[in-house]
Amino acid sequence: MNIPFNKPFLTGKEAHYIYQAVYSGKISGNGLYTQKCQSFFGEKYGFNKCLLTTSCTDALEMAAILLNIKPGDEVIIPAYTFVSTANAFVLRGAKIVFADSRSDHPGIDEDKIEELITPKTKAIVPVHYAGVACDMFKINMIAEKHGIFIVEDAAQAIDSYYKDKPLGSLGHLAAFSFHETKNIISGEGGMLVVNDPQFAERAEIIWEKGTNRSAFFRGEVDKYGWADIGSSFLPSEIIAAFLYAQLENLEDIEYRRKKIWNLYEETLKPLEEQGILKLPRIPSYASNNAHMFYVICSSLDERSALILHLKEAGILSVFHYLSLHKSPFYGSKHDGRELTMTDHYSDTLLRLPFYYELTLDQVSFICQTIYDFFKRP
Repeated sequence: MNIPFNKPFLTGKEAHYIYQAVYSGKISGNGLYTQKCQSFFGEKYGFNKCLLTTSCTDALEMAAILLNIKPGDEVIIPAYTFVSTANAFVLRGAKIVFADSRSDHPGIDEDKIEELITPKTKAIVPVHYAGVACDMFKINMIAEKHGIFIVEDAAQAIDSYYKDKPLGSLGHLAAFSFHETKNIISGEGGMLVVNDPQFAERAEIIWEKGTNRSAFFRGEVDKYGWADIGSSFLPSEIIAAFLYAQLENLEDIEYRRKKIWNLYEETLKPLEEQGILKLPRIPSYASNNAHMFYVICSSLDERSALILHLKEAGILSVFHYLSLHKSPFYGSKHDGRELTMTDHYSDTLLRLPFYYELTLDQVSFICQTIYDFFKRP
């Protein structure tokens, strides 16, 4: 048996919609399918303004520009995240202040944020790890108290909720990913959500290479020109067409992924009850969009051995982020604080295969292989 870690799922309509986009006569960005996708998110989740981007990284970079991040500003992010969360702000000259993870979940420890705030703090960037909400009530209270912006890194959090509110709607700005490893995909792709109206007009200009081109095509101005800094952040209609086919099948994709997630949890629960492994925890205020399933081993050596054991059985499992505060690029810029939980997850968290077409029999085989590993003498 050969089970990959990830396999992109095709709904069957992607090629058809791409064909329509190609023969519509417009395949550059901000055409029919871009509008369809952006309208989908606005109508389903009530986001104030949505702008498709070529990646979540681009969406985060747009957020940094919108907040006027400049050298000397400080931005608080979890150290357990992908480099894009930090890079977007480093590119504008910001100093990154790393926060530790929670003891019960790899997400940012909300109780450690306020002590990191200084007069130079400009933004907090909570990452909804595995699509599971950070405690946004706590984070919003801290941000309001200190007059700080919130940028939700919702890369993994499509169709996830904090209580009854969709993730991506709780910060001033938010960024989503449609990379091929996500629940909803377009190969590469992302989206910036603008919830604070003060940023809406400028966001569109930055998105359109620093021009007011979109306003021109809506007939709001009689000519367009260079109005601000910006870049080519919007994706082609081909990417948007692919994405729209996925969005039409969001409920089916979520339903299938949750069945897989639930079987993993149900089957591996006895190992947690015996204190052998830890499984994902979903706080009472958070929903579960079944973005990933992971286990937490007792040590780096145990995880390495388990990865090898699974590989020998034809199963590809992967560890996730390495601690950014110890990275070759930014380690020397970190303030020296020990981030114990971040290092713990970097050493012990193991992601199991997870994709739409993973069969329940394959899930059972993966789980049995894990049981066999812990039964070894």
